[in-house]
Amino acid sequence: MSLNAMCLDSQTVSPSASWRALCGRRDLVANSGVVAWLDGIQVALFYLPENTAGDRLYAIENRDPKSGANVIGRGIVGCLKGDLVIASPLYKQHFRLQDGTCLEYPEQRLRVWPARLNDDAVEIGVA
Repeated sequence: MSLNAMCLDSQTVSPSASWRALCGRRDLVANSGVVAWLDGIQVALFYLPENTAGDRLYAIENRDPKSGANVIGRGIVGCLKGDLVIASPLYKQHFRLQDGTCLEYPEQRLRVWPARLNDDAVEIGVA
């Protein structure tokens, strides 16, 4: 059973979001993170292929709120308490990929964007 099948997974997209291309599908690494720029902000992209609901793509802020370092894209993807999470490589706190909440420290949160694959383009929704 894949990691994606074991974890709850839903991602909602605001109907008012406009989509912007960040990079190409070939730039993604399966089950790992890559980082792209969006208007001066580092965005970590996590591509999780072969999910029961289809390929999933998550866009989450790359800056770790505890250390201030841009390292989230180097974290390890996992499943905790039924949620897909990314573990920060420095202090090991876990952030939900769906909404950016931290499981250990509720006051910590990462910004998230809706993300999708549109043919060979990786796009995120911006307000």
